[in-house]
Amino acid sequence: MIMENINMGERLRQLRKSKKLTQKQAADRIGIAISTLSGYEMEEKHPSYFILMKLARLYNVSVDYLIGMTENRTLDVSGLTEKEINSLAEIIEVLKESKNSS
Repeated sequence: MIMENINMGERLRQLRKSKKLTQKQAADRIGIAISTLSGYEMEEKHPSYFILMKLARLYNVSVDYLIGMTENRTLDVSGLTEKEINSLAEIIEVLKESKNSS
């Protein structure tokens, strides 16, 4: 499902603010200039694939989410055991099934 009316710049801005980061903090964390990040958020510049991956990692979302190809964010399961990941997957399936049956 493709997102409507939200460009990548706006999405980047919303994600940054939801993490309570300033442009300087976000730029520092991915190793770019503030003016570059500002350019991305204003849609004046477009990040490289490498920077897109860094942004996705910083905000814990997929690159597809950043570029508007999906509404689905990803879940960070790093640090969880295989058993815990499988339990989460089961919960997600139950929630999807209950949503589809309503």
